[in-house]
Amino acid sequence: MKEAVQFSILSSDGLARAGTLTTPHGMVATPGFMPVGTRASVRTLDTPDLHAVGAQMVLANTYHLMLRPGAEVIDRLGGLHGFMAWDGPILTDSGGYQIFSLGPKIDDDGASFRSTYDGSPVRLTPEEAVRIQELLGPDIAMVLDECIGLPAPRVEVKAAMERSLRWAERALQAQSRSDQALFGIVQGGIDDELRAMSARATAELDFPGFGIGGLSVGEPPADRNRALEAAIAELPEGKIRYVMGLGDAEGVLDAVHRGADLFDCVWPTRLARHGKVLTTDGDFNIRRAENTEDGGPIHPDCACSTCQRYSRGYLRHLVVTGELTAHRLLTIHNLHFTLDLLREARSAIVDGSFSEFRATMQRRRKFSDIEYGG
Repeated sequence: MKEAVQFSILSSDGLARAGTLTTPHGMVATPGFMPVGTRASVRTLDTPDLHAVGAQMVLANTYHLMLRPGAEVIDRLGGLHGFMAWDGPILTDSGGYQIFSLGPKIDDDGASFRSTYDGSPVRLTPEEAVRIQELLGPDIAMVLDECIGLPAPRVEVKAAMERSLRWAERALQAQSRSDQALFGIVQGGIDDELRAMSARATAELDFPGFGIGGLSVGEPPADRNRALEAAIAELPEGKIRYVMGLGDAEGVLDAVHRGADLFDCVWPTRLARHGKVLTTDGDFNIRRAENTEDGGPIHPDCACSTCQRYSRGYLRHLVVTGELTAHRLLTIHNLHFTLDLLREARSAIVDGSFSEFRATMQRRRKFSDIEYGG
């Protein structure tokens, strides 16, 4: 049976790869970044905005959408593509990370927790996560996995990793839509041996693509990079590797350098709502007093619509006076920066100059005043 998605590697530079992910709703150039539309909406933006900044694929959250408005409602309204009027590829996460943050009760069958909306009890199993995502109708669905906080005792990390593998097998058995890809998820914390074990076992299940989860949760970059190396070394060369929740520019470039292809995170949009902007010459808060009478753009080399039209002085005024327009304009800029960074990384891979590009970008951006978080 033909897979719902295909991945082809067009060029490589060391371990870094430039590829193409083909889905039922279009193609995605990799390395690529997915803006996060948690509730079927990238905050403050609409579909034309997403097209304008160059988004190719977006992510939506199973946990939130299963609770409100409900997967059945979205199904009746045309699935996520019709519901949010987005004609490009969509990936849904399984809700595992959000459930982890709620302190659920986990057993071998699934997870029990309470809705963040009304406190009602909710039960999610690997099979139910597949059923819900098949109703939501994304191009790519993720298996339910067990996330744990780091640092954690090795025995707990190993138990969660093994349970995630058992859940992955059950998810595959539950899958019924041939036009939707189901990706496995590699766990194992920052333990190199557990990461390698998880990646090997997940690869043996022959998923069409693989998420690498449980990272970018506060661990040091060096530990994250070692965990990525251990996992990626065990994953098939010809299938896409998606690092879940990885956001900061330096971290993304580190992961591309190690052979990762796809990323998502709320950081560009979340930071924008706090007045923080991302640039190739370091990141800063537009609230700073020196921007009060600055007639220039956020960055002179940025081609986003915000930088083409509005000054730092105006944007600062919007932020300090609480105008909601500021959220939209800064989100447009931050997403354009993020997506452009990956476009430039792809070009550098094709040109055989990725290592130089990565070093130059990290050197230029080292004077940043922003601390990142998922």
